[in-house]
Amino acid sequence: MARFNGKVALVTGSSNGIGRATAVLLAQEGAKVTITGRNSERLEETKQEILKSGIAADHVLAVVADLATEEGQDKLINSTIQKFGRLDILVNNAGTAFIDSQGRVGIDQDVSDYDKVMRINMRSVVTLTQKAKEHLVKAKGEIVNVSSVAAGPQAQPDMMYYAMSKAALDQFTRSTAVNLIQHGVRVNAVSPGGVTTGIGEAMGLPAGAFEKMASFWESHKECIPSGKIGEPVDIANVIAFLADRKLSSYIIGQSIVADGGSTLVMGMQAHDMMSILTSP
Repeated sequence: MARFNGKVALVTGSSNGIGRATAVLLAQEGAKVTITGRNSERLEETKQEILKSGIAADHVLAVVADLATEEGQDKLINSTIQKFGRLDILVNNAGTAFIDSQGRVGIDQDVSDYDKVMRINMRSVVTLTQKAKEHLVKAKGEIVNVSSVAAGPQAQPDMMYYAMSKAALDQFTRSTAVNLIQHGVRVNAVSPGGVTTGIGEAMGLPAGAFEKMASFWESHKECIPSGKIGEPVDIANVIAFLADRKLSSYIIGQSIVADGGSTLVMGMQAHDMMSILTSP
């Protein structure tokens, strides 16, 4: 028996990347899923990938919506409940970052980019969670937020606004976890490191730029000790674990890091210091 039989999952940002992989995995494991994004063509690709797994068409609801708007969020929640009658798992995956049109980064980047990033990465998570709360309480359900290792203590000078939004998301995860567990709802998060998701071009990077950066990371052990950038399914597996109460019932308000070891390494530790110390 599939572990999510009888469950209904809503996965935001599921038109590609981690969201798509998560929606496919949850559907394969028995859940009925609502997938959503702004791009109808990419959303249809996700739906077709789910159906190729032998999933019945009436187990998938595709909703084209702008998550940054109240109207889009209402449409998402209402259509899910109307079709499936319940909501057990909310995966707050949708997120973004922006490259300044003039190439500015850090404190020099226009504050309007900060507003846009926070609206998608943080505000929309808060309001969608508020709208989903009553249904999740009825189901004694699960929330999994997709954060990032960028939220950690290491500085992120080139992607400062993105890092700030994810640090705020981690605090939201902890605080709502305590608030909602009294109602039987668990809240946790996953913090991916480098993952091939297609976000580079969505951010405005030239085609192939992210792949070039990923190749650099993989060839430098101070970037990714495992020597391999993550794939969306690597993160989807963690999300499924956190959504599975039988496996993770005692995990409350935590963020599981999945980064190939990146956050364990300081630059000086990435090199063989003993060979330097003992060399002639």
